[in-house]
Amino acid sequence: MTNVRRLVVLLATTFAFTVCFSVWMMFGVVGIPIRHELGLNAAEFGLLTSMPVLTGALFRLPLGISTDRFGGRIVMLALLVLCAVPVWACSYASKLWQFLLLGLALGLVGASFAVGTPYVARFFPKERRGFAMGVFGAGTTGAAINMFIAPALITQYGWQSVPRVYAVALLGTAVLFWIFSAPDPGAGSGGNSLRQQLGVLRDLRVWKYCQYYSIVFGGFTALSV
Repeated sequence: MTNVRRLVVLLATTFAFTVCFSVWMMFGVVGIPIRHELGLNAAEFGLLTSMPVLTGALFRLPLGISTDRFGGRIVMLALLVLCAVPVWACSYASKLWQFLLLGLALGLVGASFAVGTPYVARFFPKERRGFAMGVFGAGTTGAAINMFIAPALITQYGWQSVPRVYAVALLGTAVLFWIFSAPDPGAGSGGNSLRQQLGVLRDLRVWKYCQYYSIVFGGFTALSV
């Protein structure tokens, strides 16, 4: 594969992740008018904004395993298409429990980080994988983009317009991603069984990195929401 093709795949995946991250942080903005509309207290508002984050965190492991088995291209496409449904449905929700359930469903887009990271890395030689994952990680700017787009849509068309626009954006991104991405060269996990894949959890360094990650990325996510 040529360097140009590698960069195209990297940019397409980074764009998809940026859109996913914007959607993942959606309740950080639309949650404010929803809170006033439903008369939510502080605890209920906290639940509303944290549901997508919870699902996005918990599903990173199974989606990472799925990426190794089926390939990042297929898993990312499935996330973009399937999550458009609960995102669109949010515009019709009228009760807290509905928002909470839909928040859990749309939160899967937050796990796209665990899909895109190994996917883009496998297109680059070892000495350039840090570059690839660094560029892809810049997709977290979707949190900032959400802060610009969502308030403008709310002001002009009401909060219901945000999930509708975001759902269409997910589907449009799915089309672009499929066109410009490529089959995952590492799909199939090299024949490793699920038990072998989970064997890394026996390494204490993995748990240490999890703690570091929970502080730095957890703090970033909390402030973004």
